[in-house]
Amino acid sequence: MKDFLLGIQLYSVRDEMEADFEGTLKNVKALGYDGVEFAGLFDKKAADIKKMCEDIGLNPISAHVPFADMMADPDILKDYAEIGCKFVVIPYLTEEYRPGNEKFADVIEGAKMLGTKANELGMKLCYHNHDFEFVKLNGEYALDILYKEVSADLLQTEIDTCWVNVGGENPADYVRKYTGRAEIVHLKDFNGGKSENMYALIGIEEEEKAEEETANKFEFRPVGYGVQNFPEILAAAKDAGAKWVIVEQDEPSLGKSRMECAEMSINYLNTL
Repeated sequence: MKDFLLGIQLYSVRDEMEADFEGTLKNVKALGYDGVEFAGLFDKKAADIKKMCEDIGLNPISAHVPFADMMADPDILKDYAEIGCKFVVIPYLTEEYRPGNEKFADVIEGAKMLGTKANELGMKLCYHNHDFEFVKLNGEYALDILYKEVSADLLQTEIDTCWVNVGGENPADYVRKYTGRAEIVHLKDFNGGKSENMYALIGIEEEEKAEEETANKFEFRPVGYGVQNFPEILAAAKDAGAKWVIVEQDEPSLGKSRMECAEMSINYLNTL
């Protein structure tokens, strides 16, 4: 892991963050993480969060901020600039904005505007994929269309390696495809096959769908405890010029707590 700085997406420990914001930051630092990616500020002031990170010795790398929130009030980015984040990330698209729907065009134009705003504040805008961007529009993946339509100076990648795999592509190949545009790579592991209710596992309420219990049911896993080939992914991240790799586990598994999963992930990565 000497080739990268290691962060954690704080959505992975969101319950702990809500209960004890500063204490949780201290705990992830104690586990050995170099930085954090925010997923909500829990009504804390930007200046206070900046000081917490400085005092604890954590790098405030980036933040996931809902696309609709940023479009409604682009000045929200100022809070993250004040914290010291170098990146702000479009984390997810609700149904109406997804590829194949009319408002996907709004995502492309919105990313151009938000990328410009982020640059003015000394940050870079990134896009964090799921699997639904791996639908083809006119023979080309929607994710690739987004990155083609919005220039690299306005939109960087944040390849989520789990969802690339679920989307049917090789994560390492996809990271390498965006060499020079992939300063942050998400490390996420999983087990099982594609599920009808996968998005319920990331906290997204969608229409309930009946699903039979199977031995191959999809679940998120600590890094190194699922099906992903992380030595291969990390080699690709190095080739692509990544500066940060970020652990994310949307839901705990294997009978462990969220923080125990975070510890298992970093302990595995420290063996590589």
